[in-house]
Amino acid sequence: MSDSFSRREALKGLVWLIGAAGTLQATPDPQGIGVTPMLVPLSPSDPAAIALGYREDAKTIDPKEFPTYRPGQTCSNCVQAHGEDGPWHYCRLFRGKLLAADGWCKAWAKKA
Repeated sequence: MSDSFSRREALKGLVWLIGAAGTLQATPDPQGIGVTPMLVPLSPSDPAAIALGYREDAKTIDPKEFPTYRPGQTCSNCVQAHGEDGPWHYCRLFRGKLLAADGWCKAWAKKA
């Protein structure tokens, strides 16, 4: 009796190993967007947040500083935001970060 593996058995084992590793490594996204790592809240001091004028609370926005802002515009009613109603939303522009539902940035666009 031989203790060696055939190439076919080795490939089957490799496929199972890769599949198991992918399953263990990935975590389902509770927002239903796909498989993503754990998301963290976006810091207003993040360079991307600064570039887009992100504010955690749209009520604190100075209309003179951001003339495109209109009262009522928030991350929760922006086309870029995804997720269920709640205090945080996932945004396509800030990958891997969660944005405050009451937040706002220069890229705001009305949901259809």
